[in-house]
Amino acid sequence: MTIEPSSPNDATIRDLATRLQPRIDRPIVLVGMMGVGKTSVGRRLASALQLTFSDADEEIERAARMTVSEVFARFGEPYFRDGERRVIARLLQRGAGVIATGGGAFVQADTRALIKERGIAVWLDSDTATLVERVTRKDTRPLLRGGDPAEILTRLKAEREPAYAEAPLKVLSSGGPQSDTVHRVLKAIDTWL
Repeated sequence: MTIEPSSPNDATIRDLATRLQPRIDRPIVLVGMMGVGKTSVGRRLASALQLTFSDADEEIERAARMTVSEVFARFGEPYFRDGERRVIARLLQRGAGVIATGGGAFVQADTRALIKERGIAVWLDSDTATLVERVTRKDTRPLLRGGDPAEILTRLKAEREPAYAEAPLKVLSSGGPQSDTVHRVLKAIDTWL
């Protein structure tokens, strides 16, 4: 199911979140490309639903006592992905809440299976131009180092979309206000539940 853009007001979001909150019995897990807004939308979604918010990358950094970029540089991507899976498994055990994952988490078959089994997976999707504009604001993305961000994101998006498409819900995240995306996520979950 794909939910298209619409423009809600704050009262509409509050009313929908209030009706939906008692029906949320497991974590809402936001998946999708880097720069799509999983963390920023996730924080607002959690606030609207009065649930806890967790960012998997922040949890990894706290556990490793180094940044994601440092983990990649020092130990490599396979090591990072294994730790990421363990952190996400721990977050999924907490029950209802909102979890923002890293862009590659849902691409990993074992992590994807955990999320689909224990959570409500929501694929946030965006066009490549919007992703490029967002991710080039800061230089913290290890997979974008040493190359053209537009080319890398175009390739990664094409490679990852089949995995993201396994999420039962897909919501478009445009360049508009984040409240629009939060509203679309709430509508998608409401329809799906």
